[in-house]
Amino acid sequence: MTSAADLTDPAALQTAFRAQGYVAGEALATALRLVPALQKPLLLEGPAGVGKTEAAKTLASALGTRLIRLQCYEGLDAQAALYEWNYARQLLYLRSAEISGGRVDDAELYGERFLMARPLLQAIQQDVAPVLLIDEIDRADDAFEAFLLELLAEWQITVPELGTITARTRPHTILTSNRSRELSDALRRRCLYHWVEYPTARQELEIVQARLPGIDAVLARQVTDAVHALRQLPLGKPPGVAETLDWAAALLTLHRDHLDAASIEATLGAVLKLREDQLLAAPTLRGVAGRAEAG
Repeated sequence: MTSAADLTDPAALQTAFRAQGYVAGEALATALRLVPALQKPLLLEGPAGVGKTEAAKTLASALGTRLIRLQCYEGLDAQAALYEWNYARQLLYLRSAEISGGRVDDAELYGERFLMARPLLQAIQQDVAPVLLIDEIDRADDAFEAFLLELLAEWQITVPELGTITARTRPHTILTSNRSRELSDALRRRCLYHWVEYPTARQELEIVQARLPGIDAVLARQVTDAVHALRQLPLGKPPGVAETLDWAAALLTLHRDHLDAASIEATLGAVLKLREDQLLAAPTLRGVAGRAEAG
C-alpha cells in the first residue's frame, strides 16, 4: 500500500492511481495531491459517470486510510449525517433499571455507548485522517449545504448531551457534484475545485485494459471507440466509464474478440440504459458493427 508520505508530487499520485486501474490526468492528480497537502476540501464537478466518486475511493486506498462516505439526497438533514441515539438500547437500559429498582443515570443514558455515529461524526473521530467523501452534494438542499459550511470551517460537532467534539485529525475531504443544481459561492470558496471531463479515448482504453487485463486489444479499442461515438449523440443518459467497463466485461464474459451486430444487440443493455437512447443510437451502432466486421 502506498503511504501518504510517498505521494510527494502529482506524478507519484498518478502512478499510485494507475496501479489500481484509475487513469488520472495531471490536472486531476494535482488537485487530489493538494487535498492532504493544503488540508482543504476538493469539489469535483462534472457529468455523471466520469469517475468522481471512484477518485475519492482510489485516493483513500493510495493514502492507506479509511474511506467514509456520506451519500447526499433530497431531504438529508444534519442529524442524519451526524449522529443519532440508539433508542432501542436506551429503552432496554430504562427497562433494566426499572426492573432492578435502580436509578436511571441520565449521563449514562446519553453517553457514548448509546451514540450511533453517522458519517460526519465518524470522520472527525478517527485517529488517522480518513478520506471523507460527501457524494452528490448537489442532491442535498440549501439548508444542509449551509450546515456543511460551518463543519468545513471549524471541524467540530456539538452534541448537546456530550458537548463539543473536535476533530482528532482533519479528514481529506472530497465533495462531488453532477451539477443538477448550482452550489453556493460560499461552499465553492471553501474548496479547491476541479472539473472532471470524460476521459479521452486513449485514457479510457488504458482504463479498460487495466481493469480487464484479459481483454483482447482489438475488442478493447472497439468498445472505447464505440462509447466515444455514442457520447456525441444527444442521449438522455450518456454512458460513463462504468458503462464502458460493464460493456467490455459483458463481451469478455461471452468470449467475444470483436464487436459485431450480434454482440452489440446481445449486450446493449450494459451500455445504454434507456430504450429511447438505444433507438437513437441504432444507426451509429450499425456503423460501428460494420467497421468492426470490415476491419
